Amino acid sequence: MLDETTLEILTESAKYDVSCSSSGSARANKKGGMGNGSYGGICHSFTPDGRCISLLKILMSNECLYDCEYCPNRKSADVPRAHITPDEVCALVMNFYKRNYIEGLFLSSAVFDTPDRTMELLTETVAKLRKVYNFNGYIHLKGIPHADPVTVMRAARLVDRMSYNIELPSEQSLKLLAPQKTKNSLLMPMRGLKEAIDRDREAKRRKVLPAGQTTQMIIGASPESDGQILKLSEALYRNMDLKRVYYSSYIPVVKSSLLPSVGAGLLREHRLYQADWLIRFYGFSVDEICAENENLSPEYDPKCAWALRNMHLFPVEINTAPLEMLLRVPGIGAKSAYRITEARKFTRLGFENLAKMRIVLKRARHFITCNGKFYGSGSLAQVKTALLIAGKSEVNEQLSMFSEASTAVSALTGEL
Repeated sequence: MLDETTLEILTESAKYDVSCSSSGSARANKKGGMGNGSYGGICHSFTPDGRCISLLKILMSNECLYDCEYCPNRKSADVPRAHITPDEVCALVMNFYKRNYIEGLFLSSAVFDTPDRTMELLTETVAKLRKVYNFNGYIHLKGIPHADPVTVMRAARLVDRMSYNIELPSEQSLKLLAPQKTKNSLLMPMRGLKEAIDRDREAKRRKVLPAGQTTQMIIGASPESDGQILKLSEALYRNMDLKRVYYSSYIPVVKSSLLPSVGAGLLREHRLYQADWLIRFYGFSVDEICAENENLSPEYDPKCAWALRNMHLFPVEINTAPLEMLLRVPGIGAKSAYRITEARKFTRLGFENLAKMRIVLKRARHFITCNGKFYGSGSLAQVKTALLIAGKSEVNEQLSMFSEASTAVSALTGEL
């Protein structure tokens, strides 16, 4: 039977992957009560239809052959080690599921033997869950670099989502901080999975990764600029058809002369997520958002920063501007832009209509007119000051179960 110490070690070791949001709860069950929020490794993820589901997030082992400088579980780290078997993982998942603690599994592992052997055991685990335990819940599996492609593809037919973490944005940084990994060892399996998904799409079936694939990059552990990071993300979205790139702000949890002594901070991570939304859903290119050798503005969100550099394009008339221009107005998100184009088919829109549509007028009013009327600031300096004041009310935090409604809407829709 799996002991609590082992469970604590392996769930604690898994917490640095940001593909899920931690529950952050220390609330344990009391006599006569129901439920327990303090179990290690229970985290939250969001489905495409907006539902929040709980996942068990755990490593099979934190005993690693690799010695990546930034990793708390690296070979040379002096930390407690543990591992569990496929049968123990299966029993744990079914136990937690029956008690309604979780609805799915996020499974990863350090490379504890060889890449092939590690990937084989991960695949054996998910195969048993599906075929022996008849578990049909959501499973996200982390791929192992250098593992046999045949084993990887077998796993891809059993799970909902897979991810190969890029971790560092350049091959030069990989060689310095994670010498056992290579750019090719990460991109080759991602390309193979993408091709398999494409074949499924052409055959009008979804047997391989119905929820697609993702990756993660650590921000601030290496010297790459935001422009370089976003260029890589843009290429991954275009060439690998990724569902999501996750950005994890570097936190100095391990000591190394090759790593910065201070973290990158949540604001930089927050700005990258905002820019990522603009690339995926608003039609922006990286070159419009940020030069390759530059970082994003800490003062203004990326859409505001772009608008301030392009004031000659504004103001736009809300009743006639094309959709692609509405999407570039600060304060108008994707859903709001579509609402505007639909509503103006039937009536001329005024500022009172935009307020009812939840347009963020404290930003948008500086860049639009309604029926020829303009209520924004008169000079660039005044606009900059107004946007700075509006931006100070924002909180740079990861979305949680208890985020305020306005924060949650912004995080889910990318509305800027």
